[in-house]
Amino acid sequence: MKFSVDKHEKYVVLKLNESKFTNDNTPKLKSEFILLNTEGYRNIVLDLSAIKQCDDSQDLSSLLVGDRLCKKSNGLFIVTGVNEGVAKILEMSNLDQSLTIVSKLDEATDLIFMEEIEKELLGSVDKD
Repeated sequence: MKFSVDKHEKYVVLKLNESKFTNDNTPKLKSEFILLNTEGYRNIVLDLSAIKQCDDSQDLSSLLVGDRLCKKSNGLFIVTGVNEGVAKILEMSNLDQSLTIVSKLDEATDLIFMEEIEKELLGSVDKD
């Protein structure tokens, strides 16, 4: 599985550099979610802009692993760059109801920063 990881202070962007979402690359994707979460990243943005094809909603269910890990650590899992074909499969499988999906990367980062500011204002973030 080809992907790039762009780590920031408050979040990490995982960009898949594959044209297809298949059951060959989903186990590796799940492993990467677990690794990033173990490293302390509670906000993960998954950029699917390079993905042109996905034939099976089972492959997309791997996204729920990332979502669960982020929610468990009081963070956000955001999917961005979804094309029409993938969006239809997400909709048919109702994954669009449980995942946070935005159209652009900057929307995802804005959402993360708004959430982090809100948590700090409410006092739910540990102060260093």
